[in-house]
Amino acid sequence: MTVTDVDRLAELEALRRPLTAYAYRMLGASSESDDAAQETILRAHRHLDRFDPARGSLRAWVFRIATNVCLDLLRGTARRAGSVDLGPAAADGGALGAPLPPDRFVEPMPGSRLLSATDPAELVVERETVRLAFVAALQHLPPRQRATLILRDVLRFSAAETAALLETSPAAVNSALVRARETLDRHRPSPADPFDPADAGQRALLERYVAAFEAHDVDALTAVLRADAVTSMPPFAWWVQGGARIAGLIALGGCAGARLVPTLINGSAGFGQYRPADGSDGGPLHPFALVLVELRGGRVADSVTFLGSGDRFAEFGLPEFLPADR
Repeated sequence: MTVTDVDRLAELEALRRPLTAYAYRMLGASSESDDAAQETILRAHRHLDRFDPARGSLRAWVFRIATNVCLDLLRGTARRAGSVDLGPAAADGGALGAPLPPDRFVEPMPGSRLLSATDPAELVVERETVRLAFVAALQHLPPRQRATLILRDVLRFSAAETAALLETSPAAVNSALVRARETLDRHRPSPADPFDPADAGQRALLERYVAAFEAHDVDALTAVLRADAVTSMPPFAWWVQGGARIAGLIALGGCAGARLVPTLINGSAGFGQYRPADGSDGGPLHPFALVLVELRGGRVADSVTFLGSGDRFAEFGLPEFLPADR
């Protein structure tokens, strides 16, 4: 194997995280995104002799493979969504209803598998493009329009490069991009405060949220939630709007003894929620759900509790159990 081959294989592996993030924006699914990135690298490795540097960069060639992998996976699949896309808010809390199949929902992802920027300004932009709500908005686009928008507006490929990736013309790319932007604008989520784990003010706000949640303190919860805050709980289509209403539901819900441990989800603030086992007599707390939280205007604006996600805690760097006592 030549030095050039070794270097190119190293370049392929260096693209794993950007490829995973691309596949996640396309697919909205966790394990499928990892599988798509792995399949892309394997195909590129297998056919590396077909790469011609005179015709373009290795990055563009690999993303062409990734695009085909993702488009193949999207054939015949239903659109993934967030709970807020599936119907109106529940009146006065309301019943949860029947759970929907897990593949109806956009799944959470650890930031460590999505984020690769090192420049602080670029990292802010990158976090915005892997926000759960943004990825859910992307799912409204037909697959090829979705690929066009991500390749052009997120990954910054030129119209000519994107046309080569999609085996079409630059004029067709520009036309698809206009339509994709128009559709995305109709579904674009409300802005969130850029999350910075090192921001002391954001840390203090999240600490207040955790203390209020664990204490079931309605007044304290209401104080940290925006008046127009939204909460949802996939795999249910159920969602509720209103900070005071959400605070009351948290206080009345079956969360006695629950604790929250910080993590990062999709580049945003998140928690692992642990609860006592049914009939527990003081044993360890068990993983229950991943909880994504977004901030806006110095308050908690959105929260998504992914029920049934306890088996994914290790992916997010969360412990297997928590001791019952602090």
